Amino acid sequence: MTQALLDPSAIPGWGVDADPRNDPTYPIRHIEDQQTRGLAWDRPAKQHADVEILQSIEYNRRPAVVGTSTPPSGLSGVIRRRAFRRSESDWWHWLLLLGADRINVVEGIVADLAGGTVPNIPAEMGIRAEWRHNKAGLARKTGVALAVSAGLFALVRARSREAR
Repeated sequence: MTQALLDPSAIPGWGVDADPRNDPTYPIRHIEDQQTRGLAWDRPAKQHADVEILQSIEYNRRPAVVGTSTPPSGLSGVIRRRAFRRSESDWWHWLLLLGADRINVVEGIVADLAGGTVPNIPAEMGIRAEWRHNKAGLARKTGVALAVSAGLFALVRARSREAR
């Protein structure tokens, strides 16, 4: 017989839910007495949305309050609509949403430039806070950005020389 590497009784909180009389899931499993415990409530009225709201296929109705400040639009909106056709348990759902976020950033910069505003990208990325609280991380990010930029520049320059 091998001896256990850890003594469970020495671990704080170990077996905290072992007592069935102290089961924290009891109210969730037994909902017949919700009225007497004051946990019954009327569902709030749904918010009227005048823009497109994307909804997960896992739910049959929207929550009472939804965000309407940034409806899906452009290429990022197309990608978001495609993502919401998939289940939340599918990793493609989340990858598409991440990609749509990145594309939305570029769309925002293009919209700013088209409107005559030059965006202050370093300030929007929080460079002052990064300088104040994470100088080593900022130096590392700057070094990586410079190295990648130099590599891309060298690659483009070498290809343009080959084309001649």
